[in-house]
This record gives sequence, structure tokens and C-alpha cells, in this order.
Amino acid sequence: MPSIIKITGVVAGLVAAVLALPAQPKLSTRQNSIYELAKRQNAAAAAAGLTDVDILQFALTLEWLENTFYQQGFAQFPDDQFVALGLNEAQLADLKGIGASEEAHVVLLQSAIAQAGVQPVQPCEYNFGFTDAAGMVATAAVLESVGISAYLGAAPLVSDGGILSTAASILTVEARHQSFIRSASGVAVSPSPLDTPLGPKAIFSLAAPFITSCPGGSNLALQAFPALTMTSPAPVAGVMNLVAGTNIQVQSDAASGASFCGFTNSAAPGGTAFTPFDAANGCALAPNLAGVVYVTLTSAAPATGVLTDDIIVAGPMVMQLS
Repeated sequence: MPSIIKITGVVAGLVAAVLALPAQPKLSTRQNSIYELAKRQNAAAAAAGLTDVDILQFALTLEWLENTFYQQGFAQFPDDQFVALGLNEAQLADLKGIGASEEAHVVLLQSAIAQAGVQPVQPCEYNFGFTDAAGMVATAAVLESVGISAYLGAAPLVSDGGILSTAASILTVEARHQSFIRSASGVAVSPSPLDTPLGPKAIFSLAAPFITSCPGGSNLALQAFPALTMTSPAPVAGVMNLVAGTNIQVQSDAASGASFCGFTNSAAPGGTAFTPFDAANGCALAPNLAGVVYVTLTSAAPATGVLTDDIIVAGPMVMQLS
């Protein structure tokens, strides 16, 4: 075995040789880009006042919502209502399995947060507004899409590799949930080659309408954007078959402060495509969108296509394009 002295001498020689070489960049161009992106992501988390544990708490809040959603739905609607939608026995078992997965996600996140020495947030009271199994399945398709966007949007804000791995293990399962529900609903399983990330405040704004009250200590340090709803055209079975340029009519109490509609979708350059908006005439649907689209009213339309919280006036709302 070489002695420590010999190894030290070799290392010292290598160091001296390196120091004698002309100065070289320590990182490649690609590595520098990754490094700069990481700095921006950490800065974004710091600006939002979010720690890694905060992000886990945010994820747990969403998982509590989804877990309660499936529990209430399966308790409220008998199996024959789901069979009437065209689900066979195996598909019904798969749908109920999704509910079991959401419960497992709650347990996993509670454990991760507790191990960090923090009290996990508790479930809230919810009103999902469904009246039959069909409405439950349609809402499930939206919730699973929002869940995917939540994990994608939060991932760049996480600095701890272990926490990121935990979130990623949930994200892949949420994606399978969405695929199954879309297939069972008779719509395209994968309408877009990429999924769409959303920031924590936008995600909370989508979840907020389902939340009626929360126990003390469970409220997130986030405030929802003003609500946005579509008045026309009306979706068919939750899905819209629209062409670019179709006029979209939306309403919000904050609409007077908006100048643009933002259509956030993985197919949009930069993430969001913008079209002019006015309260009387609405706005035109942007081109080249597919699958789940998040619509916001904004005060600006950056050429980069990057949507930031400071320009969101209302929304988002979910639009599902066929």
C-alpha cells in the first residue's frame, strides 16, 4: 500500500503542475449555465420566503386536499355510478388505488417534515362541489394535472437533494394518476410532450376555491390571486376543442387591472403566450397550445414568455384543450 507521505507528494506535485498552467475556466459553458440557473432558483425561493421544509408543507397541503377528495367521493358515490361511466372492474379498482396512493403521499410527507423537526400541517375543511361520479372524475382530472404542475414548479426551489428525491418519487406517480384518469375519460392520454410547471402562489390560487377553513397553524404564508372564471365558450365534458384565435370570455373582480391574457402551457415559448385583453371583448386563444392550459389575466406581456407573480392580476384557471 503506498504511504501517506508518497500520496501527499504526488498530490503536491499535481497541484504545482496545475498552478503552473495558464489560467483556465473551472466550469464549462454548460456548467456555468447550470450554476447560474441554480443561483436564480435559490434566489427565487429566498425571495418567496420559502425553505425546503416550507415547500414540503405546501406539498402536504395539496396531498391532504387530494386525499380528502378521493375519500369523500368514494364514500358519497356507489360503485355503480362509476361503472355507468364506462369503467370496468379493473379500472374502478385502479381509480380507488389512486385514492390509496394519495393517502400514502400524506404519510410520506408527514414523516419527512417531522424528521426535520417541524410540525406537519393538518388537513383543512373542503367543499369540492361534486354531485355525481362524473363530476368527481372530471374534477380528479384537474386536480391531478394541478398536482403535477405543483411538483414541477416547486422542484427548482428545493436545495436539498433528499427532499427533491422525495418530491420526484411522488411526481412520477401523480403523472400516472393523470394518465389513467385521462384514458378512462376518453381523452388523449398525452396531449403534449411536456408538462407545465406553476409557482406555489398560482397553485395555491387553484386549490383555494376548494378550501373552506383550516385549523390553526395550518394556513400557508400565501395569499391567493383573485379568482378567474370563463363565461364562454363552455367546455364539453370538461374538455374544449378550440382553434387558435377563438375568442375567450372571462370574468374577475380584478379584470379592470388587466391588459393581457396569459396562456401558460409547455408548448408556449418561454412558458406563457400572451394576447391582448379587455373586459368587454375578452381575448383570443393563443396558438400552438395543447392539453392542460393555465389562463391568467396579467398587467404585462413579457417578450420572454416568462410569467411572474408580480404581473398576475387574476387566476389562474384551468382550461383543458383536446
